[in-house]
Amino acid sequence: MSGSRASGVFTALRTQLQEAATEFAGGPDALEGILLGLVDDVDRAVREPLEIFPVCHHSPASALAMARRLREKQPKVVYLELCEDMAPLLTELRNCRLPVAVQAFAGDIDGFPQEWAPLSVVAPVTEASAEYQAIAYALDTPGVELVLVDRSSDHVFQWSDTASKAEASAEADEEPKSEEAALHGEAVGVEIGDLRPRFAELEEHLLRHGKVRHWSEWWHQYVEVPLGDSDHDTYRQVMFLVGSLFRRLAPGDGDRVRVDEDRERYMWTRMREHMAATGADPADCLYVCGAFHAASRVEEFGVEGRSDSFTISPRTATTWQYGLIPSSHAAIEAQFGLVPGSVSIAATQWQKSLKRTRVQPYRLEGQAGARTSRAKKALPAVAPAVAAPAADRLSGFLRQPPVLDGLDEAELLGWSVDIVRAARRNGYLASTADAIAVFETSILLAGMRDRAKPTPYDFQDAAVTCIEKDRVPGRRDVRRLVEIMMGGDRIGQVGYEALPPLARDVYDRLEPLGLKLRQRGVQRALLDVAGRPELEACSDVLWMLRRLMPPAAARPIMGERRLGERSIQESWDLALGTHQRALIELGYEGVSIEQVLEQRLRREAYGPRATTAGVLAAVEDSLLYLRSGRLADELGTHALKVLSAERTVDGAPEVLRRARALLAYYRTSRPELPAWIESFVRTGYAHYCTLLPTAFRDEDATVGQVAAMLGFLFSMESLALSLGCDRTQLELAVAQSHPEDPSKTALLWAAQVQLGTLSRAELRARCDALLDNPLVVPSYPRYLSGFVHALEPVPGLADVVVEAVSNAFGRLPDTVLLPWLPLLITTLRKGAGDLAPLLIREAGRVFPGRLPTLDSWVPPWRAPQADPFAGRRAEPEDQGRRGATLLPAHPATCDAVAELLGCTEGWTRPATAPASSSAALLTAHPAACDAVAQLLGCDGGWGAATGPSPSGAALVTHHPAASQSLEALLARA
Repeated sequence: MSGSRASGVFTALRTQLQEAATEFAGGPDALEGILLGLVDDVDRAVREPLEIFPVCHHSPASALAMARRLREKQPKVVYLELCEDMAPLLTELRNCRLPVAVQAFAGDIDGFPQEWAPLSVVAPVTEASAEYQAIAYALDTPGVELVLVDRSSDHVFQWSDTASKAEASAEADEEPKSEEAALHGEAVGVEIGDLRPRFAELEEHLLRHGKVRHWSEWWHQYVEVPLGDSDHDTYRQVMFLVGSLFRRLAPGDGDRVRVDEDRERYMWTRMREHMAATGADPADCLYVCGAFHAASRVEEFGVEGRSDSFTISPRTATTWQYGLIPSSHAAIEAQFGLVPGSVSIAATQWQKSLKRTRVQPYRLEGQAGARTSRAKKALPAVAPAVAAPAADRLSGFLRQPPVLDGLDEAELLGWSVDIVRAARRNGYLASTADAIAVFETSILLAGMRDRAKPTPYDFQDAAVTCIEKDRVPGRRDVRRLVEIMMGGDRIGQVGYEALPPLARDVYDRLEPLGLKLRQRGVQRALLDVAGRPELEACSDVLWMLRRLMPPAAARPIMGERRLGERSIQESWDLALGTHQRALIELGYEGVSIEQVLEQRLRREAYGPRATTAGVLAAVEDSLLYLRSGRLADELGTHALKVLSAERTVDGAPEVLRRARALLAYYRTSRPELPAWIESFVRTGYAHYCTLLPTAFRDEDATVGQVAAMLGFLFSMESLALSLGCDRTQLELAVAQSHPEDPSKTALLWAAQVQLGTLSRAELRARCDALLDNPLVVPSYPRYLSGFVHALEPVPGLADVVVEAVSNAFGRLPDTVLLPWLPLLITTLRKGAGDLAPLLIREAGRVFPGRLPTLDSWVPPWRAPQADPFAGRRAEPEDQGRRGATLLPAHPATCDAVAELLGCTEGWTRPATAPASSSAALLTAHPAACDAVAQLLGCDGGWGAATGPSPSGAALVTHHPAASQSLEALLARA
């Protein structure tokens, strides 16, 4: 040990422990060294000129002892074990309702691994904690300075390792947290006085011999209760002893021990620097720290410790932001590994201790949620007295028998009646007999555990045993009901004045709704945008919150926001008070939600893992929420670069969906398309044509992704061709595609039908050939899956797909059909669930609507195909007069066309117009007839007729081959 020699205060205790160790172990050994080392640690801490006040986090005994000591000593400087960069926030605690947590947050990090982002450190504060008593005393007492001396938030992550952080996050992900337990998110917790054995065998030994279930119960029974009414010296020496015990029996975790010792060096270095700079007298100072750190053995310990052996490393370039977030008892228990309900029981114990001891605690002036009390009188100045040498209080404390509190029957009866009442409200069949059973079982369990008075933990076990039985009828079990009855999960709230500017701006802009949005719980908001136009601004805010915050914070019930559409009425379920932490953390990113949303959209679009679909989603969100054409054009231009750099088709379905939506929006809302979307269509057409052959052969590319590529090419084809693209590129890409997968093969056939290189009759013949081949029948469902996916690029094939499915059910025997029927259903459901409605509509159009007509119904594809031109085709001798009979038979049509063209001459009279006058135009201009014949591929020239044809159909008469080609072309169409 460094420093002066041990004092003689604990000589008698050392002698007794040495004799006990010799008798127990049969001679001097390691046990004697440990026991004597414990006394040396206590002696060293007691003799330190700067008074050390050891505490345990959220301990009512520590808070009670702190309140007593502050009123007795009235120190002028309070050194507190808390991150030094959190000091400016402590004054905002008076604007909050406890419990809350002081948070340091960093979204953009510099100097740490990027996978750690965002960084968050929280320090929860409850009223039943010693640090809150010290903070309230220092902030409300004139002339008192509060100095935070622990490492900064930046050093918290500098001194942590990636392995421990990854393990902690993995453990947190394994166990689902309740809404209240997740208030701190994934933040790293900082607490004062983490007193828990790090030696697993020691903790197991203490729990087994103490006849308790968990550490919180052991601490309550053997530390909280005995120290509740002890004097200051006894409290300090016992806490020093406990801290030294846990420190000396800690396992060899080198990283954790190194961090603990560095923290102690850091704190003592800061305190010596402050005393040297201000000239503060150590006798007027109080050092509040955890009992584990109070028994430190580092060389820098104490006012006279070494000052040149430890150098504080500089902070990184990370920019930290600070604020207060709501906390809860459940969040504190979940973050620091405490048993559920322990913090609530500690809060109840704190209130009972205040009533029993009549100690007046410190509360910040104007503290929200605190009881209104009379104005406090300033305490009279206390003359600094010479500190008397500390006496040995450990010997008497360790020798005295356990304090046996008398049974408080009234309190236990009240608990028993209350838990039965709560159980009945939650669906349990509890009665008065159960209340009596709980009462008697609590006394029985306390007696079995050597306790005269049942503790809340004994009562909880008794209630679970007597009431819960075999099942839980409601949401809460009996253990949770006891926690609620003992004080419940108290949830804090950050006041309006302590909120960041963004959160205050959100509340102000939602003020027209007339709701108390800062309260917890779900509230229904009704927006009649058409009747009250001023609510449209509230609607914009709510949709942006929907985009930025958790889904439950702002959930739309009625109304939607889509491109080119605005709802005239909306209904929302709002829980902003419940998700106040998320709203506060938004304030760390900007001063308005518009700024935060724009930053996030840019971050998503320009990130290293950005995809084309993600950038298009950012473009759509900028139009939906920000209505910013400038930002949309900028992000859309960036989408071109991302698309050109992609070498896979993973995001093709999403790209197709969003590109179609954006193209439809711009076509209906703007007189002309933006330049970036025209470039995107051009680039996308060439890009997907290039990737198409590879995607057909790639095993990793799904049939849905290839279908989305074809959907982009076919649906954007007209626009792409008008912008200068070449259709030959698509034809070559399809011709170079040779898939092996059956579903992709069917998709290729559909593309060939769309391009005209494969007729529908040939496609039907191929489908029939598949059914005729017994080796292909087992894979026929995969072909059908490809056909269903083909409805995305070629929706006109719906009738062919219905025909293919119907033929399979009609032709295959049950021995073949039934085995692959489950495969067909699962394949269609998994790969083409969104295209099934189109297929169902087509089937509903084809199949009869009534069951009796099904027996006589003939499928359209089996009915004889009639030639649509058979009734119109005339004999060769009738061709001369066929063209001159249609117009005279229907003169109204010709009159309408003549009027449209401005022809007022009227009809030629039959007496003056010969039958051959209809051929005068073609006879006068034979070049036109020759051009049409050449276009149709007829190069036989004019016929043998020497004069004008009497029928008026000169083209048909003089070019019979052209007539036949024209009829064939019409028949194909």
